[in-house]
Amino acid sequence: MGKKSKKIAVEGSRNELNVSPFGALGSIGLTENSLLPNVLEVEKTQELSEQKKKRRGRVDVLRQRSAGSGGWSTIAKNFAGISVEEKNSLKKTIQKRCGAGGTLKNGNIEIQGDKREEMRDILESAGFRVVFAGG
Repeated sequence: MGKKSKKIAVEGSRNELNVSPFGALGSIGLTENSLLPNVLEVEKTQELSEQKKKRRGRVDVLRQRSAGSGGWSTIAKNFAGISVEEKNSLKKTIQKRCGAGGTLKNGNIEIQGDKREEMRDILESAGFRVVFAGG
């Protein structure tokens, strides 16, 4: 028994593959640049978001022994002026980046394992001033 050919037959010319998806824009009166947002508007929104992030306040990040298993846990506490929903979204981001479990208890974000560096990076990118406290 011989092996069957696994080649796939392609109908049509190769020129169809080289057609630009933006080629039809000129025929309807649009240019490629008219679809892009105004650069000045983008810069203004970036400046506003950076100013907003700068004034988020101080957050203490500490490491302590877990009660049950004796392993480490990392806790972020002393959040000022943010909602529970925002804390929950920060917790989910930290969990995904660290690859660890965690919870939100008494307004503090608790992550399993010694993940202080990863937690600091995420909280600083969110605009908080991170201070390592404790052991």
